[in-house]
Amino acid sequence: MQSLLWGSVLSALSTGVGALPVLFLKQVSHRWRDILLAFTAGIMMAAATFSLMPQALASSDFIVLCLGVLTGTLVLTLLEQIVPHIELEHTRMNIRMDEKSLLILAAITLHNLPEGLSVGVSYASGDQQLGGLIAFAIGLQNAPEGLLIALFLLNQQTSRWNAFLLATFTGSVEIVAALIGNYLTSLVAGLVPYGLSFAAGAMLFIVYKELIPESHGDGHEVSATFSFIIGLLVMIGLVQWLG
Repeated sequence: MQSLLWGSVLSALSTGVGALPVLFLKQVSHRWRDILLAFTAGIMMAAATFSLMPQALASSDFIVLCLGVLTGTLVLTLLEQIVPHIELEHTRMNIRMDEKSLLILAAITLHNLPEGLSVGVSYASGDQQLGGLIAFAIGLQNAPEGLLIALFLLNQQTSRWNAFLLATFTGSVEIVAALIGNYLTSLVAGLVPYGLSFAAGAMLFIVYKELIPESHGDGHEVSATFSFIIGLLVMIGLVQWLG
């Protein structure tokens, strides 16, 4: 339980760490934002395909894997339809923090729930190294996300400190989600492979639907592509190193 708490807290608070530059900077170049997004896409792709899926297969079979992955993808798809969504780094808004902006913040917070579940389920598998790897991958994904959220809030005339605090809050819900995911899968052992597959599907959805398109929207496709591949290799290296 202690490892779960540390992993979930560190991965969740990475959103706040990523938002820290907003206290000093007003802008980050599109090139660097695209590079960061693509790097985290590579990290998450490797985490899903080289950690979560093999672990799910080892404790179940291909049918369970398919059901879990497709369910994770479907849930994220429905979530996209239900809650409002914006392409954060490609948006030029001059509105203040009105009801619409608060709704967008709520949507971003909801989008973080599957990531927290991924961490909790990974620790419930009994493989502490897997839990640590997934927490690390989610944390890396959260850092640039926190920066983008904080910059968005800054554009809404929100103060720097409030932008930082609100961005940090959007990631903190992952701690609760991780605890819930861990409890449910620990309660029913047969849910673990489904949970791992679900987490893999959710992560793949985020990579292909969110991170890759957002990293290719400003003419920096080559830099983003190399960054994606480097992120992929870094995570594969960590998987091999931690065994």
